Amino acid sequence: AGSLMTTRHSQTQSMLEKSLTLTSTSTNTPYSKAAEPTEMPSYVTKCPSNGLCSRLPADCMTCNTNFSCIYGKPATFDCKVKPYVHCVDQNNSEQENFTINMTCQFCWQLPTTDYVCTNSTNCMTVSCPRQRYNATCTVRDHIHCLGNRVFPKMLYCNWTGGYKWSTALALSITLGGFGADRFYLGQWREGLGKLFSFGGLGIWTLIDVLLIGVGYVGPADGSLYI
Repeated sequence: AGSLMTTRHSQTQSMLEKSLTLTSTSTNTPYSKAAEPTEMPSYVTKCPSNGLCSRLPADCMTCNTNFSCIYGKPATFDCKVKPYVHCVDQNNSEQENFTINMTCQFCWQLPTTDYVCTNSTNCMTVSCPRQRYNATCTVRDHIHCLGNRVFPKMLYCNWTGGYKWSTALALSITLGGFGADRFYLGQWREGLGKLFSFGGLGIWTLIDVLLIGVGYVGPADGSLYI
């Protein structure tokens, strides 16, 4: 019994020594701090260095917008430059906090000249009723507005395939009897019909001159004239 007690005591002491060794090792291990990111944010490329703060693009600043302003009226908002952006005031002194003046309106209410939208080449511009497509619009950099700067909008089909109205009309007047106007617009079946019927004995030719002149007949791909 005495030897058994001695064996258990030695095992307990051995486990206690190992625990103390592990605690000492973990305590003396130096703490390694996570490396801070050194990459510049993507918006920095849009921000001119040492320019006027009030003329910075909207992506270069953060503003406390007030949605209770009166629509269509001038409004003033407090803004602050984003990290890594450097700008100055009228006295060429560096500043971080400044104010901007803008018209109280949401981005989707801006005039069409203040934003850029994606184009669609799948819809027909010559159709009744006129077709629309879902576009994604982005506000231009120097324009300030309320709400999201990227928004969806329903737009009329307005893309062009490079066909000129003047060229189509000139071909219809001069070589319309041979179907040159229809061939130019990509309408091969109508072109062949005019070619083998000598312009419908001249009647089809005169009708096409009128239809192309008023813009009723357009390119076969459904695009607009240039």
